[in-house]
Amino acid sequence: MTAVITGTSSGIGKSTALLLIENNIEVIGFSRTPSEIQNPLFKEYLIDLTDLKAFEKLIREIKKEKEISVIVNNAGCGYYGLHEELNASMIHEMVTVNLEVPMLLTSIFLRDFKKNKGQIINISSVTAKEINPHGAAYGATKAGLTSFGSSIFAEARKYGVRVTNIHPEMTDTDLYRNADFEANTEFGCSLTSSLIAETILNVLKSPEGFSINDITINPQYHRLKRK
Repeated sequence: MTAVITGTSSGIGKSTALLLIENNIEVIGFSRTPSEIQNPLFKEYLIDLTDLKAFEKLIREIKKEKEISVIVNNAGCGYYGLHEELNASMIHEMVTVNLEVPMLLTSIFLRDFKKNKGQIINISSVTAKEINPHGAAYGATKAGLTSFGSSIFAEARKYGVRVTNIHPEMTDTDLYRNADFEANTEFGCSLTSSLIAETILNVLKSPEGFSINDITINPQYHRLKRK
């Protein structure tokens, strides 16, 4: 089994890559900066995912050499604040990384997945299901990702393709570097990247015949930490 994971330099992507490698799953990762993972089962490509043409060209080259059976659409970008404070560049980056990249990656591999019963895992967010003051654009991109994943399952389920949308709440990643808050690392106040990685592995190991389409994970307590 070979998995493609976007955003492997840190956070959920890096934790997932490490866990899959531990379970003898080959991983092809994409990120702007190196993950420092050293393992023969791991191949990483450094690329700016907002450059869709370059990303598509690279993916199609890899596709010629490797049979991919898993996609983890993990890479994410978030800018927070009152919507009028966001500029065109911020909005473009969120839409591209959070929505266009998963759409492109899925379109490139979906025909093959219909033949090899591939699995698609989208790292969405609880914001996809909520009203998001100070995060309207980010939440909209995640709602779009969830809708996209659900629609792809409806299209491809008859071929054995499985699609899972995972909706984590506050997680201890650097996603909030552009916000005035961050994950509270006190016990039970935020999720860990390793927990999400374990969830992904459990989904991949689930037997055929059913598809886990929607997972929402919340910390026990809701306590933000202001910067």
